[in-house]
Amino acid sequence: MVREQYMTTTPGTSLERPKNEYVYKIGIYGWRKRCLYLFVLLLLIILVVNFSLTIWILKVMWFSPTGMGHLRVTKEGLRLEGESEFLFPLYAKEIHSRVDSSLLLQSTHNVTVNARNSNGEVTGRLNVGPKMVEFHSQQFQINSKDGKPLFTVDENEVVIGTDKLRVTGPEGALFEHSVETPLVKAEAFKQLRLESPTRSLSMDAPRGINIKAQVGNIEALSQMDIKLHSSDGVLLLDAETVRLPKLPEGTRGGSGISQGLYEICVCPDGKLYLSVAGVGSTCQEYSRVCQ
Repeated sequence: MVREQYMTTTPGTSLERPKNEYVYKIGIYGWRKRCLYLFVLLLLIILVVNFSLTIWILKVMWFSPTGMGHLRVTKEGLRLEGESEFLFPLYAKEIHSRVDSSLLLQSTHNVTVNARNSNGEVTGRLNVGPKMVEFHSQQFQINSKDGKPLFTVDENEVVIGTDKLRVTGPEGALFEHSVETPLVKAEAFKQLRLESPTRSLSMDAPRGINIKAQVGNIEALSQMDIKLHSSDGVLLLDAETVRLPKLPEGTRGGSGISQGLYEICVCPDGKLYLSVAGVGSTCQEYSRVCQ
């Protein structure tokens, strides 16, 4: 830019115009101007590239006003649709699937679910591995739909809250120690068998033991002796016929020779007692034992 100086003169006078002694050039010229234009062009190119990359990222990641990709933000929380992979721990208060599908947790090694207290300490842990399912806690409990405890385990006992416990294994149930139960019952049309292969079988009850078969027989088999003992009371055999088919029978011998055999006698009130066997019956209806 050039600044010029002007002076007013009256007509008829001639004055020499002063020379332009001070001329200033304002602006950018030459290579600086070309560098500035090149820099502005470079900024425009970077701006266009960044804007294009932003649009591409938004399109690839499926960003929308309601969420990102399969992730949707709703009033109830976050909703994931399809399969999702988490590379780091996931913290959530509640995880549930859709109404018409199940919830699947899958891992190449194991799936671990931890519960922590306010101090960050693990109070419960569920570890599902390829060969074992482990649970670490003070108590493990399974409830029904209405909240009834079905199975409870703690350090002291195991509680089964169902009305019926069914063991479907071919070998039945094996107990290394005692079993306390009010009722042992077989399924319909199935046999009930209580067996101790190498030791004795003992059944104790403070108010009596009731063994009942609606249809069929009751058999008690033992390699050695079967003892029916009542500490305070009587042993009652209530049946139309009581048979002892394998008792040894004596032969006729001389008088006074018992041959080490005994005769089973029955009192009028049903009491049984033994009497030394003889040639004839030695049972007496009014024996001192029956009194």
